[in-house]
Amino acid sequence: MALAFDDFGRPFIILREQESKSRLRGLDAHKANVAAGKAVARSLRTSLGPKGMDKILQSPDGDVTISNCSTALSHSPPPNDGATILEQMDVDNQIAKLMVELSRSQDYEIGDGTTGVVVLAGSLLEQAEKLLERGIQPIRIAEGYEMASKIAFDHLEHISTRFEFTAANIEPLVQTCMTTLSSKIVNRCKRMLAEIAVRAVLAVADLERKDVNLDLIKVDGKVGGKLEDTELIYGIAVDKDMSHPQMPKRIEDANIAILTCPFEPPKPKTKHKVDIDTVEKFQTMRGQEQKYFDEMVQKCKDVGATLVICQWGFDDEANHLLMQRNLPAVRWVGGVELELIAIATGGRIVPRFQELTPDKLGQAGLVREKSFGTTKDRMLCIERCANSRAVTIFIRGGNKMMIEEAK
Repeated sequence: MALAFDDFGRPFIILREQESKSRLRGLDAHKANVAAGKAVARSLRTSLGPKGMDKILQSPDGDVTISNCSTALSHSPPPNDGATILEQMDVDNQIAKLMVELSRSQDYEIGDGTTGVVVLAGSLLEQAEKLLERGIQPIRIAEGYEMASKIAFDHLEHISTRFEFTAANIEPLVQTCMTTLSSKIVNRCKRMLAEIAVRAVLAVADLERKDVNLDLIKVDGKVGGKLEDTELIYGIAVDKDMSHPQMPKRIEDANIAILTCPFEPPKPKTKHKVDIDTVEKFQTMRGQEQKYFDEMVQKCKDVGATLVICQWGFDDEANHLLMQRNLPAVRWVGGVELELIAIATGGRIVPRFQELTPDKLGQAGLVREKSFGTTKDRMLCIERCANSRAVTIFIRGGNKMMIEEAK
């Protein structure tokens, strides 16, 4: 131990404890790493299977979450599978972190078997420990496991059964999907959810190439209603509604103008202010504003737009004028959603009214406003888009946890 002083003259003590620390090498290091992996697997093992028990997880700030249980004591949705339990566990050891990564990659690639894969890895480590004690080199053990996995894979290929399906006969796919939903909280609606999942995948799948772009399937949910109200929308669902309550709620064969310019008169770039001291001056300024709005709405009408989707808001004056001119509009649509709508409908995002032309409009077979719940929440469904097979699975549920589980 030694005394030293910092730049401000404050004393601090240096403790020399390096001699008391030891570094594990060889077999001891292997055993320590195996023990860490086994500890993670052991903590998950009891939650596996039909008699699996729930886990109580306490966060650093004292929030308590019960896994596999509908009565969560925290605000976040409770975990039900291995990947989510491990995400919420505070793991320090590097080997234990590898187990968490293993579970996460299983969840990303397959979406199921997250607990089983960790338990299996823990069991393999347990068997490896016995081989290490007999003096077998770790690389040899790893090679043995590699050979064993090939034999197991070949055996699975040998005993597997092939199910033939077509776009008309999807029953084999629905039956397969139902088996993976049996262990989840949503198993009471597994038939309906399995059909929705299969129809969503087939809507975006290229059966000739046997390729599925899962990014085209958007999974969205809103609290309220029951799980049976879940539906598949062949298009894009946006959490917005028409800007005026008297605008039409259903537009067929819509020509959509996608704008990033606001329905507002241009703001002066200088810092000068305008003093209005007479009624005549006010009337002149109001007339000028009215003219601006008039021109903007007329430009949209001239190019043949039947729906305007705008990134920014517009005031009541412009809103009223749009309603009078029978031009439905949606405001405050986010940038990501705007891009998604543009890709799906084959439209172009227009930054200025002067650049609006008929070839920049997007096409959709049906645009409808959907209302639900006791609070009359509303959202916009853009269906039968010209340029995309994108679909949206819209989930309903009594609370946030049910929706997260269904997702």
